[in-house]
Amino acid sequence: MRFGRVAAGKRAPFGFCVKISMAVFLGLSFVVVWSVFSSPASSVSSQLSSFSDLPDPVPSSVLPHRNATRSAVTKHAPPPPPVKDEERSVEIAGEKRSSEVEVNDAVEKEKVEVVEVDEQQDEGLNDEAGVDADLEEGVDVNPEENGDEEDSRKEKNKGRKKLGPLFDSSAKHDWKLCGGSGWQNYVPCVDTERLGSGKNQRHRHHERSCPRSPLTCLVPLPVGYKLPLPWPERESKVLYRNVGHPKLSAFIKTRSWLNMSGEHLLFPQGESDFMGGAHHYVNSIEEMVPDIEWGKNIRIVLDVGCVDASFGAILLEKDVLTLSLGLMNDETDLAQLALERGIPAVVANLGTRRLPFPSGVFDAIHCGECSIAWHSSGGRLLLEMNRILRPGGYFIISTKHGDAESEEGMSTLMASICWNVLAHRTDEVSEVGVRIYQRPASNDIYDLRRRSEPPFCKEDENQDIAWYTPVKPCLHKVPVAIEERGSDWPEEWPKRLEAFPEWLGDSRAKLTADDEHWRAIINKSYLNGMGIDWTTVRNVMDMKAIYGGFAAALASQKVWVMNVVPVHAPNTLPIIYERGLMGIYHDWCEPFSTYPRSYDLLHADHLFSRLKNRCKQPISIIVEMDRILRPGGWAIIRDKLVILNPLEEILKSLHWEIRMTYGKDKEGIMCVQKTSWRP
Repeated sequence: MRFGRVAAGKRAPFGFCVKISMAVFLGLSFVVVWSVFSSPASSVSSQLSSFSDLPDPVPSSVLPHRNATRSAVTKHAPPPPPVKDEERSVEIAGEKRSSEVEVNDAVEKEKVEVVEVDEQQDEGLNDEAGVDADLEEGVDVNPEENGDEEDSRKEKNKGRKKLGPLFDSSAKHDWKLCGGSGWQNYVPCVDTERLGSGKNQRHRHHERSCPRSPLTCLVPLPVGYKLPLPWPERESKVLYRNVGHPKLSAFIKTRSWLNMSGEHLLFPQGESDFMGGAHHYVNSIEEMVPDIEWGKNIRIVLDVGCVDASFGAILLEKDVLTLSLGLMNDETDLAQLALERGIPAVVANLGTRRLPFPSGVFDAIHCGECSIAWHSSGGRLLLEMNRILRPGGYFIISTKHGDAESEEGMSTLMASICWNVLAHRTDEVSEVGVRIYQRPASNDIYDLRRRSEPPFCKEDENQDIAWYTPVKPCLHKVPVAIEERGSDWPEEWPKRLEAFPEWLGDSRAKLTADDEHWRAIINKSYLNGMGIDWTTVRNVMDMKAIYGGFAAALASQKVWVMNVVPVHAPNTLPIIYERGLMGIYHDWCEPFSTYPRSYDLLHADHLFSRLKNRCKQPISIIVEMDRILRPGGWAIIRDKLVILNPLEEILKSLHWEIRMTYGKDKEGIMCVQKTSWRP
């Protein structure tokens, strides 16, 4: 018998069979382990979520190019040879190689050469700034998502059911108008859902209160609505039918600064709710406190209560950006009138909740002919002003008729929070008493308080959390360390737009890159390559702002930009204010606090892809965009193709004009124009 053979008719020894079985088992185990470790690194490829993460993008045929103003011609390189398994990165016998390097090498081999017909359009799509809002460092302004952001997000996503596409491409939309009278001026989270029985009667909530079900009907246009006049003509002349209602009509008869002439409302030059005109009023404030220096030292102002918005209009001439805060109890719709004129305004309420702004961002706060009882409820409202006013900032208040009790209450309250009275006098021309206070720029003065009332807030409390957050009956101290925001006053305007302070630390490089990115896109694409008539654009909204680069790039244009930082995104809004720009916190799963037809242009950069797992009915965001965008207004939407493709069909169902579509690889851009169509 030769070695290795078994004689015919005899069974092999049992031990030998076990050895064979073990060898086979070990071999199979090695193959399984080897195949797992040699698979491509999915963790690397999953990070490719924006243009900056992609290689040279490939123009996609998925996003239709009809109606496009620009297109691309592609030259495809020969397909690369397949990568053998032996060439993949694996860890065997202690030998380590980076799988990420191998994956990137494979991606480099698969690049295609793209030849652009129009380099402007390419500049607008290439290199997505390298900034992803969900990956940036920052403080989440939504208190439900505080903590270690990345770890907590992963924990929350465990076990969560993965939702389907954001928009159902097969869905058919049957649009209907919102019924009832008065809906043409409807503000969902301000006005009650069910309007009054009288003509154009509206009742308002005392606090922000949104409908239980998202708005899915379309707000009707006023009868006889026409497009606003171009800026600056619209500042002094608006169409009455665009904003008209019975209470405004009655209000006009009592004001000399507001006249009816045919179908227009006129704002006579030099006329104002302030006697002697707004010019005199604004200049007299600077005479009282020369350090104010409108347009240099003071750049961002909050005007509480719109009145006639002449205060903000005059300050625009001095390079001061004033945000008019229309109060919910303002039934005359003066905030709507300001927006129609092209003056920044939002609707909010001074009540039990914080205003949707970061702490310490306004250079000055103004309340003209003020009737607000700041000293009531333990000074809660004034403590909110202390939160949002910049350390060293100015609080300017004017009243027509002095109330001894109110003045005494105000004096006591101001002393308790250590605000310094810089000036107090009655102007003979305007016939108003003007007081100018200053918030302390250091904490030393607080040591002189006789009583610790109001008490100091907890040191670890986040002052920036402001979405549905109650006003705390406590006093916030002033930041003192150089690395803390608010410890120093910003540079004079316009230097502060590009002078990034020390407290930004390593983020300064990101801001510089963000600025360069948006400047290139806007100058070479948005202003020239999309067919937008910028002479008709005044009110602009960036629906998902990060560092304000989009707004900064438009600073030389005759527009103002509302920078919206979503509440679930990193808290970059303080940086935007530090640069001399304005903005607000908002959750796009709810309606925005403004009137219909407020904005001339909406900009949404990867907004929808960030809302996929947040909003129950994402279609309501489109309805909200239709509500706040005026007819003839524009929307620029940048996002993933899987979102843009069905979104294009939805916008077509609304009869919006698709002016330009463009796609590369998995990313795309779309420029659309709203029409006056209503179902």
